[in-house]
Amino acid sequence: MGWITTTWHRLGSPRWFYGMMAPWQTGFGIAALVLLAVGSVWGLVWAPADYQQGDSFRIIYIHVPTVIVAQSAYMTLGAAGLVLLVWRMKMADVAMVAIVPFGMAMTALGLFTGAVWGRPTWGTWWEWTDARLVSTLILLFLYFGLHALRQAIPAAESAARACAVLAIAGLVNIPIIKYSVEWWTTLHQGSTFSMRRINMPAVMYLPLLVNVIGMYCLFGYVMIARMRTEILRRERDTSWVVELVRRPDVR
Repeated sequence: MGWITTTWHRLGSPRWFYGMMAPWQTGFGIAALVLLAVGSVWGLVWAPADYQQGDSFRIIYIHVPTVIVAQSAYMTLGAAGLVLLVWRMKMADVAMVAIVPFGMAMTALGLFTGAVWGRPTWGTWWEWTDARLVSTLILLFLYFGLHALRQAIPAAESAARACAVLAIAGLVNIPIIKYSVEWWTTLHQGSTFSMRRINMPAVMYLPLLVNVIGMYCLFGYVMIARMRTEILRRERDTSWVVELVRRPDVR
């Protein structure tokens, strides 16, 4: 248990996190590039067309990974908010700052690709009676709200606490997104991507799985990269950052 405590305290150190996460950032970046390239080409070019939807279903290889990761990013926000409020770890706020733009972009992309997919499948770009569509739109508003809230509060510490409270409160929307197709009658079909039950042939399912893993790697890369940048911004007047910047090998 001692190493867990030690690692936990080290994670609260901006200097340790900045140095320790450099190879992870590179690893996640390379993995994301390779997996997303392989999964996208596999799904968009090599996978067979759906017997009902034809080639229009191929947008699933973009839509599903982005929506899954957008929800996971928000759950990470909620966890970071809890850590900030309970343990007052400033690195948790750094993580929140790093995650919000990525989650916002993924949610917007998920809604856009969903609308493009819905037009030929449902005959409409948008349907306000569909609970999953509306709850995903609420997720986008939560991301926008977190961004706006931080900008609206001048005091950094107060802004961090307010964002943490909103992030935790917004977690109630995640199970609504996930189970809305089971709780209410919606245009959305049941869960396609599930480890417990696979409703697709392997030739269609595997490239989707590759893209989901690749999107998680992209999330890891972007989060770590933005956190390291935010650390430099916040710690720019400290001696270790000044020394780091002066090093000739720093790119």
